[in-house]
Amino acid sequence: MDVAPATETNGSSSSRRPPLGAKSASFRLHSPSLNSLRLRRIFDLFDKNGDGLITAEELSKALALLGLEADLSDLESILRSHIRPGSDGLRFDDFVTLHRSIDDAFFGGDEAEAAGSPSREEADLSEAFKVFDEDGDGFISAGELQTVLAKLGLPEGEEIGRVKQMINSVDRDHDGRVDFFEFKDMMRSVLVKSS
Repeated sequence: MDVAPATETNGSSSSRRPPLGAKSASFRLHSPSLNSLRLRRIFDLFDKNGDGLITAEELSKALALLGLEADLSDLESILRSHIRPGSDGLRFDDFVTLHRSIDDAFFGGDEAEAAGSPSREEADLSEAFKVFDEDGDGFISAGELQTVLAKLGLPEGEEIGRVKQMINSVDRDHDGRVDFFEFKDMMRSVLVKSS
């Protein structure tokens, strides 16, 4: 599958991100509850029409929104082996299986070994924080959060007022941005509520 690197607005490749072929610790979050929650959210984002299936077309559009171009016929070929007979797309269980097979193929699939490790969870949260902290200054601003939400096609990304409310709801020091410790507390409270 040919995947083009995401580019910044000036057209050059981002210098902070590793090349696409490089191993990334952020592909899999080693905490089972973080990983399950993340996979469900990703599945729901890709399933644009809400029918409980991800088609190759939906996956292609989602990747394009993230700046990753993939050939539709390549995606169809990859997905075909994971789609149940008689189905038009990936169900959530199929999506989990696809994710696991990619993880095993590219990252060694050592999830059980590292699951639950406090330092691993901290590293996973750090990787997640970096996705939002686009300028790398150690804070998530309302603008950065809005950019990521918009890239994911979420309606919250359309209104800066809603984004500022999201920031204010976890901003304990009232500086208008979220630092890593505030982000970590927010993520832990989200996981406790969802378990």
